[in-house]
Amino acid sequence: AALAAADAGVQAAEHELEAAKATLLEAGGPGSGTPGGLYQLRAPVDGVVLRRLRESESVVAPGDPLVEVGDPRDLEIIADLLSTDAAQLRPGHRVEIEQWGGGEILNARVRRIEPSGFTKVSALGVEEQRVWVVMSLIDPPERRLSLGDGFRVEVRVVLQDLKDVPQIPTSALFRDEEGWKVYAVGPAGRAVRRAVDVGFQNGLSAQVRSGLKDGDRVILHPSADVKEGVEVRGR
Repeated sequence: AALAAADAGVQAAEHELEAAKATLLEAGGPGSGTPGGLYQLRAPVDGVVLRRLRESESVVAPGDPLVEVGDPRDLEIIADLLSTDAAQLRPGHRVEIEQWGGGEILNARVRRIEPSGFTKVSALGVEEQRVWVVMSLIDPPERRLSLGDGFRVEVRVVLQDLKDVPQIPTSALFRDEEGWKVYAVGPAGRAVRRAVDVGFQNGLSAQVRSGLKDGDRVILHPSADVKEGVEVRGR
C-alpha cells in the first residue's frame, strides 16, 4: 500500500512538471524556448515599452505584470476637475489642450465623466472635491508626435461657443439684494451704479445681456470707498 501511494505521488509530480513545461512553452510560443531556458513573451498589442515593472530576474506568478506596453500615437487625456465644473460637462464637449510643449492648441472631446469624486488638497491647503474626466484627442498623431504617456497638459473645456457677446471681467461684478451690479464710469468721470443682467460666466469674464453698452468702462474690484457719484480716474 505504501509503495502504491509512493508511485501515485511520483506520477502526480511528473504530471505537474509536464503541465509547468507546457505552460512555459505556451507563453513563449512554439519553438521559442532556448537551451538557456529563455522564452519570448509576446505583447497582446503593438506599441513600445512605456514602463518596466521588473528591473531584474525574479520568480513571478502567472498573471504578474512585467512591463507596460502602449501606443504613443493613441493617447487620451485624463484631468481632475472641480466637481462644480465637472457637473456642467457632457460627453462630446469640445476641449482645447494647451501648455503641452508644442506651439499649437490640440483639440479633444469629453468622452467620460466619472460618476464618483474624491477629495484633493490644493497647493493652498484647501480641500477640494475633484472628478476625473476622460478626453479623447481628435487631432491626427502627426500634430503631437512629442506628446507622450504621463505628460502634463492644461485643458480648457468649451461649454458654450458664443459670437460677438458683450462681456466684462467678473472682478467688476458685485451683488446686492436686487442682483448683480457694476460701477460704470459716467460721462463726467464719476461712478455710476448700474444693474446688469449677467449670463454665462467662466470665472474670468461674464456675459452681459443688458445694463451696459459697447464702449462703457467699468471699475474693477470696487472697494467700499466707491459710491455713486464719486470721481474716478483711470490708471
